[in-house]
Parts: sequence; structure tokens; C-alpha cells
Amino acid sequence: MDTKAVFTALYSVCEENATFFSEGAQGGAAQRLVDTMTLIQEHASSLEPVISGFAAVYHHFDFDPHIPANGYRSLVKVVRCCILHIIHKGRYISTNRRSIFFRTAHNAGEMEAYCSALCQLRALLYLAQRLLHDNSHGNLFFHEESGLSQSFVREYSSMHKGCFYGRCLGFQFTPAIRPCLQTIAIGLVAFGENYRRNQSGIGVAASSFFTSGKYAIDPELRGAEFERITQNLDVHFWKAFWNITETEILSSLASMTSTQVKVNRALSVPPVPFDLPLVANPHLTVTIEAPSAHTGPGPLQMRLISYELREGQDSEALLSLSRSEGGPISLSLGMKTKQSPPSRWLLVHYHGGGFVAQTSKSHEPYLKSWSQDLGVPILSVDYSLAPDAPFPRALEDCFYAYCWAIKNHHLLGWTGENVCLAGDSAGGNLCITTSMRAASHGVRMPDGIVAAYPAILLTAYASPSRLLTLFDPLLPLSVLSRCLSAYAGEEPQAEKQVEKVSTLSMVRRDTALLLRDFKQGASNWIHSLLDPNRAAATASTVRKSVSEASISSHHSNPPEHPSDFSLRRESLKSLVGHANNAIATPAAAPTTPAHNAMVFPETTPDNVSFFLSKEVVSMSDALSSVAIAPPEGEEGVVLEHPREFPLGFEPLRSERLAEMKLATSPVVRNPYMSPLLAPDSMLRGLPPIHLVACALDPMLDDSVMFAKRLRNVDQPVTLCVVDDLPHGFLSLSQLSRETREAANVCVNRIRDVFDQKDSLQEPRMHRKLERTNHRASSVSEGKTAGGGYAEGVGSVPSFGETE
Repeated sequence: MDTKAVFTALYSVCEENATFFSEGAQGGAAQRLVDTMTLIQEHASSLEPVISGFAAVYHHFDFDPHIPANGYRSLVKVVRCCILHIIHKGRYISTNRRSIFFRTAHNAGEMEAYCSALCQLRALLYLAQRLLHDNSHGNLFFHEESGLSQSFVREYSSMHKGCFYGRCLGFQFTPAIRPCLQTIAIGLVAFGENYRRNQSGIGVAASSFFTSGKYAIDPELRGAEFERITQNLDVHFWKAFWNITETEILSSLASMTSTQVKVNRALSVPPVPFDLPLVANPHLTVTIEAPSAHTGPGPLQMRLISYELREGQDSEALLSLSRSEGGPISLSLGMKTKQSPPSRWLLVHYHGGGFVAQTSKSHEPYLKSWSQDLGVPILSVDYSLAPDAPFPRALEDCFYAYCWAIKNHHLLGWTGENVCLAGDSAGGNLCITTSMRAASHGVRMPDGIVAAYPAILLTAYASPSRLLTLFDPLLPLSVLSRCLSAYAGEEPQAEKQVEKVSTLSMVRRDTALLLRDFKQGASNWIHSLLDPNRAAATASTVRKSVSEASISSHHSNPPEHPSDFSLRRESLKSLVGHANNAIATPAAAPTTPAHNAMVFPETTPDNVSFFLSKEVVSMSDALSSVAIAPPEGEEGVVLEHPREFPLGFEPLRSERLAEMKLATSPVVRNPYMSPLLAPDSMLRGLPPIHLVACALDPMLDDSVMFAKRLRNVDQPVTLCVVDDLPHGFLSLSQLSRETREAANVCVNRIRDVFDQKDSLQEPRMHRKLERTNHRASSVSEGKTAGGGYAEGVGSVPSFGETE
């Protein structure tokens, strides 16, 4: 259905229902429906030309004509999805409004929720028009933290968001995932209500179970509480909530339903320096220092997963590194298990979690499936987490683990031949930066990278996809900003202590609250059936606010000189490490400074092609018609901040401002933290990179722009975009067919890395075999093998091609 047809259908169904309910005295609920239908038409009449304008120009921002994806497309898609939901609901009302079972008040509440959502989406499209106006050269990011980026943060902090977390929760995603999102939302608000009352994990979980009933019954209450939590609770809350999946009960359930593997062993590797040979000269070595930033040296935790038991995986040396997790032995031997030969491939995995939460245990279910599907061992790294260990500790851990795996391949059931890095979200960032650090050290690079919905730009730069954080249930801007601030070292490490309450007293108290809530909820439900004039429950007041000054704090502009990129935090340890004095520093690596600050090659505006000068898009009539400058305010009216929306329109506002604190330290613009800002010299020579992004992910523009940058420096890259799924779909891959299929996209990208590398190795292997056969006077066998291998190499497509 094209744009014109969609809006025609919307006008028709709204007008028809408004006419019906305006006839006669049908009560207050009927009047609510009339008012809502009228307001929807008003929003739609303003949105229609904006949507048509974006549809005419958003293809300029795609990575490739065959991959239609960018933040502008995503915003338009979400608005269309909201309108289609309204049309569907309006047609339901038209069909059933004469039935004696028709609940006018309930349906009025549904339409009011979607009308509120449409109003807020209209505001986001106006902000997107501003972005389009200021970024007129094919770029998706506004290149400053002040100005428009700061305006977006200010608008986000005051705009109402509860409507997206109640009745409209997850409307933009595939229907199969919405029940899961509702369960997560109910669990989140119940957990948040009890979080400050009890610091015991099991106590909070038990109390949350008893108080979750009211949030399942009342979507408006759930939306208001969800908004309060996402706006005002600190990173320690999110760390605790995201780690719920690692509790013994939930992890045991996940383990029982996931693929059974022969090896699933937690390892603790001591922090011991070791040497690796340089790629340029294998006779020389470089010392890989143990991670030490912020918290000092300490054992590095990893997890080895293998569907088959391979040689070396039950060795005494590996068993001596094993750590107990309090459960049964994780190496499933039972009877004597036959050992398979070592694999030619190893997959090194870095988990997601916003740099602040989760471990390999949270990601264990899909990693087991990957090990079976790919037939390779997987080493998942439990890197140190912020805010206790901010940047660069996680990168130090990941690089050390990668080098340790190369050094100790015989313990992992791996021949040491080929290695691929894979990670999601924060882990995708670490895959790329680990490869950059391997290049700076001159050690062996991975043979490929697969990064799922990676966070590649950790600055506060605005982009159209980041506007999606206003209503994304898994990645709101306030949560994202707290995670990034923690990784940048700007969040307090210690959590404010509160008085603990015993679990038993909590259960007794919350049982009484549960009975009260169910009684009240049942009473409200019965009254809503008997009294059609009963209004929907009003949203509760946000309990915590923040001053305007803390929101509008000044953010410095991006660095204009090469020296501005250097890390100015003395507390950060070296990211370059120490090479032996006799070793020549690789050409691509910077010289290690005496003060051990993280450095990288000197950059100039010419070799940092973040703004893609090769892809300048002329301002056509279509582009200039939709890209609008900020509106001027009313004459004689002095505003504290410039007006962002046309006169006569204002989005819905929250009763309290969100507590927003964005990372302002120069460290967020460091290429080892934000690879998208890396100079071309650091991107050249990276291994082939496969990016798997989500069309509705606030991080979509990170992947699109990074793929463009890699392509501009002739680096092999592919970009695959998954539709209708949220950020973090890998952790949901066991819950629906759609998420399993999306997870298989990542598996296929890893296979592409394997196949590409193998196709390059096979001719070399054959030439060696042919020489051996020639010496053995068996020329005919060598020719046969040569013909087969040559055909195989010729059939392999160019890696630079995209899907």
C-alpha cells in the first residue's frame, strides 16, 4: 500500500467512526473517540507531505541500492506502522461498534494511546527534517555534540514517552516478538519498584513476582512506571536487571532448553605476559602485557564451548584453568568420549550488554547452537565491565584473550590456522577495536569479523536512527547514555547503599500488596464494563526530576587538531602495550610513549573521511522541500532555547524531566572507543568485516556509515539488515521463528568468513600437494586435483559484493 492509499484509508476510517459516535448522546467515552479520531486526522494531514518528502530522498543515504536501510527509512516505516495499526483498530471499531459486547471506553483508550504515539512520531519527523537540513552531504550523523544534538537531548528529556510502553508497546516490531517485550516490560517495572527496597537479587526477584500483577492488568500504569524507570534510575539498576538471566534458576532453564554440547567450561586465565611473533618478521616477538587499567592485573574469565570434544580440550593444562560455577561439571564426559581432531577454525566471541552487564553465560544458549551449526569451538570472553572498569579495560581484556587463544590454540581443540571474531552490540565494537589493536601491535590479525548491531560511534552525535531511542523499549536514550557514560568513566563506581530488608518480610508485605492490587484491578475492570463513561487511568507522576541546567550542559565540539584525539586521562593505562626494545615498531603502529597513554597515528582532516566527501549529494528540489531549517519563534517572544517545531504544534510533555547525562570526555571520540571516527590509516588493513544490523535499531546508522567508510578505503565489507526485530535479537533467538532466522543470518556471515578464507587457502594447499605428487611421479593425480581447486576458486564471488 503506497503512502497516498495509506492516508486515504486513515482519513476514511476516522471520519466514518467520528460521524457515527457524534450522533446522539452516547456518553463521555463516545466523545473521547470522536475527539481522538479528529485529532488523528489533524496529525495525519501534517504528516502526509513530510512522509512523501522523505520517501523521495531517503535513498540517498543507503549504503547500497540493494540494501535500502538508514535511519530516515526507519522513521518513516515506524510512522506508517503506527498509522496501519490505527487503521486496523478503526476498522475493528467500525465492525463491532453496534455489538452489545463492544466496550467503548476500552477502545477509546486504545485509540488515544495510538494518537499520542502518532503525535510524538510527528515531532520526531520534524527533528529528522532538521537533521536532513544540516547534513546535506549524504551523512547520517550531525557532527557536533552541541547545537542540534544538544537540542535533541533537551527535547527527549521533556517529551512524553509512556504511551510507547503501555498499549503501544513494541507495535513497530514483528507480532511474534511483542509478547516477549510485554513480559520484559512487566518484569522491568516490577523489578524497578522493588529495586531500592532490597539489595538481595533473589529478594528483588521474589518481590517483583508478587507485584507484577497490577502492571499486567493496567497498561497505562505500566507505561508511566516504565518511563519513570528508564528516565531516572542509574546504571547499577540496569546492570542488575540485565543480569537476571544469569541467576541460577533462569540459567538452568535456558541450559535445559538449549543445544547440548560436549564441552562448556568456564576458564580463569592468570594475568601473565607472553610473547607473540610479529607478522612482518616472525623471528621477532612482541610482548602481550596482562590487562591492568583501572583495577590492576587480575585473572581473565572466559568460556570454552564445543559441540564435540576435540583434542586438547580435556588436557590437564586446560583443566587446571577451569573454574567452578557452583553447578555440575561442565565437561560432559560421562563414559569415555571419542575425541575429534582439532578444528581448523576458532570463533572468538565478545558478548553484548552495553559495556556494563552480562557475561558469556547470558549468551550461552545461542553460542551452543552456533558451535553445533558451525562445527567449531567457541571461546567467549568475559571482559571487565563498567563502571568498575571503564575504557580501556574491556579492550585490554579482549585483546589479551585473543592473543592468549593464538598462543594456546592446542588447549582449545584448534589447530591455530584460522580465527574469526564475532560479537553483538558492545561486543561488536570490541571485535573491531581488538583488530585495530592487533594491527597496532603487528601481531596476527583475525581472518574475519562478524558484528551484529554493533555500537560503533559512542559520542552524543544525533542521527535519524538515534531518534528511535524515544520509544525503543530495549534501548531508550537515557539508558544508552548511562551505559556509554559508564564506559567512558563518568559514572560513579559505587552504588548508593540503602537499608536492606529481609526477603521473608518482603514476601509477606508484597503478598498483601498483591492481593490489594488484584482487588483494585478487578474492581476497575468490572466498573469499566458497567460504566462506559469511566475514564482511563491517569498516568502517575514521575517521582524524580532533574534541573534544567544539568540537561543543557555545554558539550565541547569535536577535535579539530590531531592532538585533540590523544587521551587526556592519566588514570588510563596503555592501549599500545610494551614491545621488546629490540623489536622494530610496525609501520602502522604508533610509537609507545613514555607516559603509557593510549595513542594512535597522527590524523588530519584529509585522512579522517568521516563525512564521506566522495559521496556529496546535490540539494535537489525534492531534498530542499523536506529538509527544513528550524522555525522562527513568534515576534516579540524571547525563548530560552530555539524552537524545534512548527508554530501551532507541540509534542506531549512529561510531567518531570528525564535525568540525562551524556558522556562529554574526549575519550568518547577516541578511535579505540568510537571506530567510526578512526582515521583511514587505521581502517586500511582490517580483516573482512560483515555487519548485521536491524532496520529498527537506534544503532542502525552506525553500521550504515561504518560500511560506507570501509568501502571508501577499499576495505572488504558486507552489510545485512534484518527487518522488524529489536536491538539484541540474538539474546531472544530461542523465543520465535523470526529471531531464530535472524540469528541464522549471523551464522551464515560467519560461514562466509570461513568459505572466503578456505577458498584462498585451497590453491596453496593444492600447489603443495601437486609438488609432492610430482616428486612421487604421480602427475595425473595432481592435475585432477588442480582442476577441481581452480574451479572452486573461480566460483567464489568477490568479497566486496554486498547482499
